[in-house]
Amino acid sequence: MNRRPPRTPRLLAFVLATSALLTTAACSGSDGDGGEQGRADVSASPVAEKSPTASASAKALTAAGAKAALLTEADLEDDWTQVKDAATWRDSLLIGKVKVADFLTGKADAADCQKLLDALYGDDLLGKPTGASALTGFADGGDARLLQQVAAYDQSRLDKSLAWLKTLPVTCDQFTVTGGDAGRRTVQVVETSLPGVGDARQGLRVTLKGETDGSPTTLTLDVAAVRIGPNALTVTGGGLDGLEDDTTEQAVRQGTDRLEDVLTGRTPPAQPGDGY
Repeated sequence: MNRRPPRTPRLLAFVLATSALLTTAACSGSDGDGGEQGRADVSASPVAEKSPTASASAKALTAAGAKAALLTEADLEDDWTQVKDAATWRDSLLIGKVKVADFLTGKADAADCQKLLDALYGDDLLGKPTGASALTGFADGGDARLLQQVAAYDQSRLDKSLAWLKTLPVTCDQFTVTGGDAGRRTVQVVETSLPGVGDARQGLRVTLKGETDGSPTTLTLDVAAVRIGPNALTVTGGGLDGLEDDTTEQAVRQGTDRLEDVLTGRTPPAQPGDGY
């Protein structure tokens, strides 16, 4: 498959608030020994300023809200086009059985890696939603796809799912999958960094190397999950040529903004940056 020509880099402007530490001291009239009163230390970060506000004042996610929080073509820019059949997307390279012999600890670690592949195939990386959910997908004109889901979960289970994702770059750093139409594949899982948005987040890159119709094939998937209270958004994108480096970051930023707007009773802007 021919590699797509490089795209024109996007220029994204992000306004970051600066942190401040304010200290006030009042004298009691004595010589100062033990006389400080009213000391107040306030430390803030861009994440602390936005995400806790959204989760603390969040409304319950409704079906209409979940749909409104989904990304649009304007959020992704470039040549991404929204599709109608995203819920039916399945990649046969993800179908197979994890080879237990690859793991020093055997079945336990193999089960985690099998769970990862099955979750990627079934679009339920964080488990089954317990409330409203919505899903959308985009194609870029080549083989790359981007899938996003917004949903409400049981928060304790959601926290456990995020904690589980965090262990995978160690547990499933490299393993083998057999069976299915794609035959033997080598899988690698590494952690990726995400913007500091939401209440918690985790990023992964999953690479599968095998053969399709006798030719070497590499499928690269970038995976991101962001929690806001008991709600979360997931982004899974990639293809045989992978994704542009900033595509996942942009989807995470814009997706989080849209979900926070919905949860705080605002209407997400038609264009990124509108109304701010």
